Amino acid sequence: MLAMELDKMEIQQVLQKVYNYTTSSKSGDWGMDIHQWDWTPGVGIISVLHYFEMTGDAQALQFLESWVERNKDKAAQAKVINSMAPYAVFPELYRRTNNPYFLEEAVSIGDWMLHTAPRTREGAFEHTVTEKASFPEQVWADTIFMAVLFLSRLAALTGRKEYAQEALAQTEIHFKLLQQPESGVLFHGWNCIEGNHMSSAKWTRANAWVVIGLPMIVEELKNIIDIPSDLMERYRALVDGVLSYCGANGLWHTVMDQNSFYQETSGSAGIAAGILHSVRTGMLDPSYTNRVVLTCKAVLGQIQDDGRVDGVSGGTPIMETIEAYNRIPIISALYGQGLTLILLSEMYNRKVPQITS
Repeated sequence: MLAMELDKMEIQQVLQKVYNYTTSSKSGDWGMDIHQWDWTPGVGIISVLHYFEMTGDAQALQFLESWVERNKDKAAQAKVINSMAPYAVFPELYRRTNNPYFLEEAVSIGDWMLHTAPRTREGAFEHTVTEKASFPEQVWADTIFMAVLFLSRLAALTGRKEYAQEALAQTEIHFKLLQQPESGVLFHGWNCIEGNHMSSAKWTRANAWVVIGLPMIVEELKNIIDIPSDLMERYRALVDGVLSYCGANGLWHTVMDQNSFYQETSGSAGIAAGILHSVRTGMLDPSYTNRVVLTCKAVLGQIQDDGRVDGVSGGTPIMETIEAYNRIPIISALYGQGLTLILLSEMYNRKVPQITS
């Protein structure tokens, strides 16, 4: 038997390394260049905010302020749903700094999402991207984290019910269109024109965006509007379904029901982070913590001495076949760093039980 229990100081040391690597821009590297305005750096800075909230490290708040100042002019060229992610830090930055820019810009973007952002025939946000690619009337699980999280935080900041109602409606629509009733897990996407899930891949990172995104969203909305019990039941079904596919070593395969595919770190970290977050905020029973202990250990094993997170799959649109997901290359990426940073921050905030294998 191998037993390992990380104390708070040990977790903090690893956490600091991952934070440092995440915030060190790799100019010209698509996956690691944090000084761009898109979903990839957006996940990175959302994780930096989470790190600040869990640790109180003032340098992280300073980093976020300087990041916005350096990159805000790039936002106008990236006004698509998938690039809403960086705005998710604006509400908290406004609370911390009282700088009117953060509030005014957030409200402007929130109103764009309410009235102008492209939608599918079901009313879901169409998954639009900065790349030269079009996904007409496609609904992706990614949108929950990339766009709906911001809208829920804006609702909590302003108290405006229309933001809260839209955030809740988008969450419910995405669950309705993407969740498989039999397993509880989510398909990567839905094509509203064809009325199908395209390749029908149960992509792990897609599920991770929702496992971590929903508790963050509920945390923002619960004091503004009622959260339907059906949504909570859907979330528990999602978590239970996802856990049923977890590998014996604590990691998920990049498509979770394909045991011959490679195992992937970012999705695994996001799922574990979401479960710990949900336990901390009362959305899940504390016993769920024990079900991701091995995942915490496995993710720690993917972190190099310099804080780089290994085993992260590259940018992944909805592939034409399930087999194509296994051909996505492994790269260094801010979303892998970010989801791991959120997980470590949750571990730091509340001690994970003894890890045994």
